[in-house]
Amino acid sequence: MSTSKLLGGTFTFKGTDKTVNRFGYGAMHLVGHNAWGEPENRTEAIAVVKEAISLGINHIDTSDYYGPHVANQIIKDAIFPYPKDLVIVTKVGAKRGADQSWLTAISKEELTLAVEQNLSNLGLEYLDIINLRVGLPMGTDEASIEEPLKVLVKLKEQGLIRNIGLSNISYKQYKEAESITDIVCVQNHYNLAYRKDDVLIDELAAKGIAFVPFFPLGGFMPIQSETLERIADSIGESPKRVALAWLLQRSENMLLISGTSSVTHLKENIKAASLQLPADALFELNQIGAV
Repeated sequence: MSTSKLLGGTFTFKGTDKTVNRFGYGAMHLVGHNAWGEPENRTEAIAVVKEAISLGINHIDTSDYYGPHVANQIIKDAIFPYPKDLVIVTKVGAKRGADQSWLTAISKEELTLAVEQNLSNLGLEYLDIINLRVGLPMGTDEASIEEPLKVLVKLKEQGLIRNIGLSNISYKQYKEAESITDIVCVQNHYNLAYRKDDVLIDELAAKGIAFVPFFPLGGFMPIQSETLERIADSIGESPKRVALAWLLQRSENMLLISGTSSVTHLKENIKAASLQLPADALFELNQIGAV
């Protein structure tokens, strides 16, 4: 069986030649608690990135505000020069306060600096895909994103960015964005129990645009479901792997970026990519967070 099959199949970002395995890696956990500072074990963090590549992962999601700067520096230390098929997706639109707070950073100056810092710390001449992260620290809003999005469009015209995505956006903001520029992916809060974006996911799938769920296992509030626990037990799997497998089977445009700071956990998580859930299990799971 090919690596792509083991990793949930492949997906090509719309309008690009960038094809990735659908099970990727999220870099937030490479750094310290609350995505701040150095990790407890930098050697282990580097080993996780190396192992991800070894297992066939070729899609890494990151941001220079993880640390800040630390996650990107670890990625570079681990695998630079990068494999030719690797797609690194990063985010701008936020920055970190000295008190570890998450602050909005969507002015022209802040976005330009963020792009420059991502390029520098990753050791790249241009960014394949960059997500504009907007909204609130915990949730979306309905504010216009035209101004910051046009800043990224200008940076794309300058050759610093190849493709643009969105993160933490509302449906209204997505519709505004697609009227301004081509969008190749959307990264929003979504999981088995939090299904606010069901309609958006289906619309994106019809257009061939990737949807990348963050908090795929619930984030700060891990998924609690008797149905999930029962189904996982009945098929001899962990609830976490079942929840991840459900995402992959939810829609063909779904890309996972499950994160961890442990090689052992990475190997366990990735088993979800080859887990085919029975039809009756899928039916029951579909009812958990349906809105």
